[in-house]
Amino acid sequence: MKQLFKLLAVSLLFLNNGLSVVGSDEVSVSVMEGDTVTLIYAETNKQEDIKWYFNYTQIAEIIGNHTKIYTDKQGEERFGNRLKVNQTGSLTITNITNTDSGLYKLQINSSIENIFNVTVNDVPAAELHEIKRKSVKKGQSVTLDPDILKNPNDTIKWYFNDILIAEITGDQSKICTDIQCKQRFRDRLKLDHQTGSLTITKTRTTDSGDYKLQIISSRFSIVRNFGITATIDVSGLSAGAIAGIIVACVVLNAVCSGFSALLFQRY
Repeated sequence: MKQLFKLLAVSLLFLNNGLSVVGSDEVSVSVMEGDTVTLIYAETNKQEDIKWYFNYTQIAEIIGNHTKIYTDKQGEERFGNRLKVNQTGSLTITNITNTDSGLYKLQINSSIENIFNVTVNDVPAAELHEIKRKSVKKGQSVTLDPDILKNPNDTIKWYFNDILIAEITGDQSKICTDIQCKQRFRDRLKLDHQTGSLTITKTRTTDSGDYKLQIISSRFSIVRNFGITATIDVSGLSAGAIAGIIVACVVLNAVCSGFSALLFQRY
């Protein structure tokens, strides 16, 4: 009932502005702060006049091959340079914030075709950091959780330093389909089909880096960034072992410095 009243209110407002709301539906999109969200429209042709509205303010337009992002004072303060529109008509919001929550409406040739109800979850900064930035000791397992309700028809993709390492499409999954990935992770990646989460077992320091999750549905896509720092656990080492590591580092540093000085003298 609440959604019906909301849609009715939107319809009345746009009718008052000379626009019709024909065949429109509302899509709910739930994201976290810092995500990149793309609201998808993939049926455009060059004859269409495409406009995007945030709540009741126009924010973008495509006419033919020309795109325009509206940067009035209010829009600039809210979005800055975080809005992008591609030639298919899809709208992308990067580094989304909780002030970006609201209704995004897609208008095609004076008719409102799609309404996206975007909710940016208000997660405490400490908790958000804990979700997106993981610290793990070498040899332990670590799990990156999408923390989003997975739709069976969604495609889930995981990247390590922008290299695709795992994918779920329907009931099919792929892990490390290239040699570089297989050499790095060696059967240490696990996917959960129910949640879309990625687990790395027996972590190594070389697993440290940037991980990216991409969730793709027919109506929107979400990109969420994660980070893992894998460290060596020295708590179980004896004082002698730790001292030996320190001495080795000092000696290695001295050898490298001496070698560099020798090269400098020769050249």
